[in-house]
Amino acid sequence: MNATKMCKVLLAMGLAGGLMAHPQISGGQTGASSIGTDDATKGTERDDNENAGACEWQSVDQPDGARNGAGRKCAKARPLFEQGKAIFRFDTFGDEDYWGGKLQLHKAIEGTALGGVGPGVSPKTALTVAGLKVDVDALPRDLQMELKRGKVDLDSPATTLALLKLNAVVGVKGFFGSGGGSLSSIGITCAICHSTVDDSFAPGIGKRLDGWPNQDLDTGLIVSLAPNLVPAAEQVLGASDPATINTLKKVLLSWGPGFYDAEVNIDAIGFRPDGKSAAVRIPAAYGHLGEDLHTWTGGFGDVTYWNAYVANLQMHGNGNFNDERFNDPAKYPAAVRGSFFRLRHTPDQVTPKLAALHYYQLSLQAPKPPKGSFNAAAAERGEAIFNGQGKCAECHMPSLYTDAGYNAHTPTEMCIDSFQADRGPTGSIGSTMVTPQLKGLWARSKRGFFHDGRFPTLLAVVSHYDACFNLGLRPDEERDLVEFLKSL
Repeated sequence: MNATKMCKVLLAMGLAGGLMAHPQISGGQTGASSIGTDDATKGTERDDNENAGACEWQSVDQPDGARNGAGRKCAKARPLFEQGKAIFRFDTFGDEDYWGGKLQLHKAIEGTALGGVGPGVSPKTALTVAGLKVDVDALPRDLQMELKRGKVDLDSPATTLALLKLNAVVGVKGFFGSGGGSLSSIGITCAICHSTVDDSFAPGIGKRLDGWPNQDLDTGLIVSLAPNLVPAAEQVLGASDPATINTLKKVLLSWGPGFYDAEVNIDAIGFRPDGKSAAVRIPAAYGHLGEDLHTWTGGFGDVTYWNAYVANLQMHGNGNFNDERFNDPAKYPAAVRGSFFRLRHTPDQVTPKLAALHYYQLSLQAPKPPKGSFNAAAAERGEAIFNGQGKCAECHMPSLYTDAGYNAHTPTEMCIDSFQADRGPTGSIGSTMVTPQLKGLWARSKRGFFHDGRFPTLLAVVSHYDACFNLGLRPDEERDLVEFLKSL
């Protein structure tokens, strides 16, 4: 089947069932009440248990009666849970005004043959090079069968557009013109970085795993494809001449799969002193119930702070945001250029959605490790070391596995350099790094450990702290400790 015909067929399928079965949140929605309408939750099951509660990732899309890790019924407080899920998955906060309206990224996706520029982005390129994911539940059954038979042209950008019409590309939302044949803009959602799929249908195609970091996503590469990087270059680097735009592209292309730099557009620092990229690993959005500070760098804030920060300053949504600490031309020149210390938009398409988004994210528990993925006997011995000689529990306190209270420490305490810590707003004890919670490490370790992936294995992390704190652990004790960490 040729790509043009496939595009029409996919659209017809979507209108018949695929599109209408999935909540679609427009960037034009401005109030929390508009997100939780009947249309947004159509087709979902109602839970007679309205009490708040956390759900494992496996149960988020399961019908009522799903059980949480403790065997209790998974409590989904409707409509807040469904509102938050819809926002997390489908809401652009109006950021299509930036990605499509200013940077013209949609034209690079279409390609010249479909009215855009360049070769376009095929599904094969999107999956294997850019690291994007496809939600199999958004694909009509007939289309799934065609894919299995190899009848879908995965080398054509037209098929990418058809998938966007089905709202099947995780974290990416296409906006189409009145004729429906070409993109008028493109937007992104929280899910682009903080969801992946289980590959149950094919590599990169499967059921959503909300909260899991997309460790294959090459965000820098995707942004570098934008035909008009002038607005980004002017805000980040203060100029838009060809040399400056090339510098910006060099920074973006240095990130690589699974990494992102959420500070470069406030401090204009693209590389570490050693010449390596300043980007850090995309963090997980699960397992954060009960913790204080979020992500890697201390001094910023908790989960809901980061939601506001990312929705406004990283996704470039149309919302309101305050952080007077960024009104510092010496430390945060790019933030000052963008007036990031005090953003205002009318209407505010971010703030009314933060509460529901926060609730949903805190409902995402860390996934349990697969059976057989660790040595149970060794893990039991390792737990004793974790709580005793290893001193791990001094900071990673069970059962949160992060500090109870202020969960941040200075780089000196951790025996590491201060580059990343220094990028955050400085607190009363100086620059700090957040103590990450340790549950679900197995699902977020593809790109190494620590913020920048500097340690390739858990054993390397344990050995680092063994030396840092003079713990005197034997090699077998280090290995047992690793097995315990794998069991969390």
